[in-house]
Amino acid sequence: MKASAFVYPWDVTGDPEAADRVAALGVRQATLAAAYHSTRALTPRHPRHRVVTAEHAAVYYPLDDRWTGRELRPHPAGDWAPGDAYGEAAEALRGAGLDVHTWVILAHSSRLGAEHPDTSVVNAYGDRYPWAPCIAQPATRAYLTDLAAEAAVRPGAAGTELESLGWYGLQHLHAHDKTGGVRLGDAGQYLMALCFCPACRAGYGTEGLDADRLAAAVREALEPLWRGAGDDAGWPTVQKLLGEPVAAATRAWRDGQARTLQEAAVAAVRAAAPAGFQVLLHADPVTYHCGANAGVDPARILSVADGVVVPCAGGTGLLTPFAEHARDDTVLAANFTVVSGMGGSPGTLAADAARARELGATELRLYHAGLASDGDLAAVREALR
Repeated sequence: MKASAFVYPWDVTGDPEAADRVAALGVRQATLAAAYHSTRALTPRHPRHRVVTAEHAAVYYPLDDRWTGRELRPHPAGDWAPGDAYGEAAEALRGAGLDVHTWVILAHSSRLGAEHPDTSVVNAYGDRYPWAPCIAQPATRAYLTDLAAEAAVRPGAAGTELESLGWYGLQHLHAHDKTGGVRLGDAGQYLMALCFCPACRAGYGTEGLDADRLAAAVREALEPLWRGAGDDAGWPTVQKLLGEPVAAATRAWRDGQARTLQEAAVAAVRAAAPAGFQVLLHADPVTYHCGANAGVDPARILSVADGVVVPCAGGTGLLTPFAEHARDDTVLAANFTVVSGMGGSPGTLAADAARARELGATELRLYHAGLASDGDLAAVREALR
């Protein structure tokens, strides 16, 4: 199975040994961040630093003139990845014999929400999620589609992996996060993700819903959860709490917005890319799920993209719905965390990969070559060998 390791530009630039170290893992590809959200990351082997603080969502290459005069636009990185940090890292990785694919984060940007609050998801209580752009807003959709095309198709890249191409909700690895005190479960997370910005309020109207009544119903449905009561059976619980017709109408609106954005972004990437350029989405096979792995309909997304990257850190079960709709040339990449300090299990990677292959996986993704300890990397080398 072909394997690729995720890498940040700052893992490679300034470290003359980094690219060869990644190649020595036994991977054939590096999935290199070209556009990424704010983060704080360890660099345990870099000769010049040990911690990198990416202060805001940024692109790691020079912007082109498509953004001139536009209100919504990406920002270059600061001193953590200046200039064409992506290009420098990509050149080094290719020099080590690796294929390089871009890694592009889309609907996840706290800076966008801070500078343009009206672009953010607004929950039923009126709280804004600045990290979560509302993907129903026309200007935001145009911004995300153009960002996908520009960031994905970098010089020399053989393909891209598009992450966060869908709705984002309450769940977010925010600095000093204090949101875990109440167990919301799958149903509660969906209810807290429902957006009530002007675009979504109008959108609910097209599905026959009154936005004010819906917001009140969502608040009422959430009330038992704040008291620590209520059950969580996923979507059936949402149907029970809102009523089946109302629940279905909210999902119809949201699923439609996510689906058409995904289709538009993939089409924009293909239009900008050379022939043979591979387009994958980080995806979850449940359409109403939010976050980095966007909820998708497996059959539809595999008719649009070349394949998907599927989270497997909690088990390989999410592969099956995609495998049921895969073609002979579909890429079904099982994504495993190999950083033991972040809950990964590099020591079981060989067995995990074998199980993934049984369920239809054709490739592996390893998160994350730059963050892992020397011991973790040694375990990866052994597993891939």
